[in-house]
Amino acid sequence: MRRSKFLYVPFWATYVFLYLPIVVLVVMSFNAGDSAYSFDGFSLKWYGELVRDDRVLSGVVNTLIVAAGSTVIATVLGTLLAVGLVRHTRSKVLEAISLMPAVLPDLVIAIGLLLFYGAIQLTLGLYSAVLAHGVFSMAFVAAVVRTRLTGADTSLEEASRDLGAGPVTTFMKITLPQLMPGIVAGALLAFTLSLDEFVIAYFTIGNSEQTLPIVIYSMIRFGVTPKINALAAILLLVSFTAVIAGQRLTKIGESRAQD
Repeated sequence: MRRSKFLYVPFWATYVFLYLPIVVLVVMSFNAGDSAYSFDGFSLKWYGELVRDDRVLSGVVNTLIVAAGSTVIATVLGTLLAVGLVRHTRSKVLEAISLMPAVLPDLVIAIGLLLFYGAIQLTLGLYSAVLAHGVFSMAFVAAVVRTRLTGADTSLEEASRDLGAGPVTTFMKITLPQLMPGIVAGALLAFTLSLDEFVIAYFTIGNSEQTLPIVIYSMIRFGVTPKINALAAILLLVSFTAVIAGQRLTKIGESRAQD
């Protein structure tokens, strides 16, 4: 039975609706003129303007610090959480709690963390944003690693314990290498999420520092310019590269597991 060609119309219309604005944004970032709405010729001058903007450079540095720090926290805690849920504790309640940061609205998490920081009298700064993003991203890392751990071969771990290896040795020599593709994929996902996250960072970083999404927000309030388009295009490229790398690592891990 042949499918009607009209069935593909909603499919392609959805793709056009989602990705056409992104294509326009990238094209307009190479605009030679000052308008964000009319293309006056090809130019790289707005990318040069970004390099000379100290505020943007400071936002990039702060964003990388927050993303790198939160990725380390989320990767370590998320991996341990996944191992605990799959290998040691089978509880639907704990599984639901562990996934709550991934399903709760960012605004709820941000306000909750802000109230918590106020209760313990923690001064806001880069470190508070690192902790906040680490908690937020941990659930995503745990979900990715858990998927990888569910399909891992447990016979190697059992053989290691039968030969006298302790739990720590078995985890470091057997379990961890099997999980490494999933761990790296989860780390890349956590880094990408932190890179362009705005709401949680806005509430938890304080007034003395700004991440790149906050810098973009403060710039866009006065109107969209090709400079903002160029900055968004760079963020898009970094995020797209990290997501593709994570997917490739996940597929490599699955193919090795099947072999």
